[in-house]
Amino acid sequence: MDRRALLADERGTLHKQAELRVALVYPSPYRVAMSSLGYQQIYRTLHAMPGVAADRAMLPDPGSPEARARGLVTLETAQPVGSYPVIAYSVAYELEIAGVVETLERANIPVLAADRDRRHPLVIAGGPLTFSNPAPLAPFCDVIVVGEGEEVVQELMTIGREVGFDREQVWAALAGRPGYYLPHVHGERVPPVAQADDSVLPARSVIATPHTELSDMFLTEAARGCSRGCTYCVMRRSTNGGMRIIPRASIISGIPEGTRRVGLVGAAVTDHPDITAIVRDVVDGGREVGISSLRADKLTDELVGLLARGGYRTLTVAGDGASERMRRVIERSTRASHLLRSAELAAKHRLKMVKIYMMLGVPEETDADVDELVQLSKELSAIHPKVSYGLAPFVAKRNTPLDGTDFAGIDVVEARLQRLRKGLTAAGLGGKVEVRPTSARWAWVEYMIAQGESNAGLAVMDAHRAGGSFAAYKKAFAARGVTPTGPRARVPSSAELVALKRQRIGISA
Repeated sequence: MDRRALLADERGTLHKQAELRVALVYPSPYRVAMSSLGYQQIYRTLHAMPGVAADRAMLPDPGSPEARARGLVTLETAQPVGSYPVIAYSVAYELEIAGVVETLERANIPVLAADRDRRHPLVIAGGPLTFSNPAPLAPFCDVIVVGEGEEVVQELMTIGREVGFDREQVWAALAGRPGYYLPHVHGERVPPVAQADDSVLPARSVIATPHTELSDMFLTEAARGCSRGCTYCVMRRSTNGGMRIIPRASIISGIPEGTRRVGLVGAAVTDHPDITAIVRDVVDGGREVGISSLRADKLTDELVGLLARGGYRTLTVAGDGASERMRRVIERSTRASHLLRSAELAAKHRLKMVKIYMMLGVPEETDADVDELVQLSKELSAIHPKVSYGLAPFVAKRNTPLDGTDFAGIDVVEARLQRLRKGLTAAGLGGKVEVRPTSARWAWVEYMIAQGESNAGLAVMDAHRAGGSFAAYKKAFAARGVTPTGPRARVPSSAELVALKRQRIGISA
């Protein structure tokens, strides 16, 4: 769809005359961009500043007329992105860095920050990726906002307006301030993440549109951060002392009149002490409800019943480890009994499917762990007629206890997946238990970027320009000398992981 058709179908679009207009760019297509609560929160934040407005731009859909054409314009004004004084990116994960490269090329802006000067816009970036490892973004950005950006981006806009967004002067003004990663100053050493004050919570979506992954759904934070300690998860590195709870009254009062679908967002929404009452408030108001993260150990008969009333057809939970042992290794609190109970509740409330997210290639995993998953599948399918696994290869992220852990190997992950499929077929579950895996090859690409430094970002640029295939990435990583950093000589044992966790959170042995 072209920009005019997209705008015509939106509700809540912000229009404002302002002295400063910021090009707010998302390096994926529209339907992904407008499903991002963080992107919408920064859009709202910028518009709330006196004299400032944000105009959105995204990657065009592959194969669309916009994709075949050159150039990149904003939705609200159709102005070329390259004509704005400042371009702000929101980047969610590693594979979106290729989208940063493409949008800069389309905007006719030198991709590398080192090739830009005062004639070019100031290019900044932030987003979920900065909680883990923003170093691969460094070659393309003048400033990177790390962590929670609501307050930091306002400070940055204020400083930029004072100095005319001259990057030399912006750099001088930001030197030593928390929340900013200045690649030319910090090099590969990323500073601590920013911590937004609780007063800016909750994040809420601004625009509703049918053209997203979450069609016409109003998104609102129920909690920020996570108090759990899963060793693979970036969100365990929550700022401001762990999980921050949004009061029930604040969540409900913030839902606009006429809203038909409400999405409750957070890393651990079902850990909210009032989650059942919140969901009841939503569905009693005649609305559908969605929750971004259901914890199997927190599901109750009442909650699942309310979800069914609120439009749920699939109950989606996460197991992550293929066996009970593996879930202990990664300190995941979910047990097999919780997953079986989830299937029971889904069957009782006539939900059509139970979907369980699992990881393969987790440190210390063996074939026996996969065999245990087959056995669990037998028990699940005896309770519910339709079970689906969303299987993803484990990718070690920076700033987690498993930082530096080796990728299991494409061949290993694919062999484990094949073992699971054969086991399900042998057990007579081929038509009852669905397996939906993500690519082991692209998980390896993600791993190389996630564990890399700034040269990994240069490799992404090279691979994108060479066509963006797996072979292009493999060649680019080799040419740029990209090697994962950290203690990779061997996989840490369970005891070592516990010791590492204690060390990082300051508990003595």
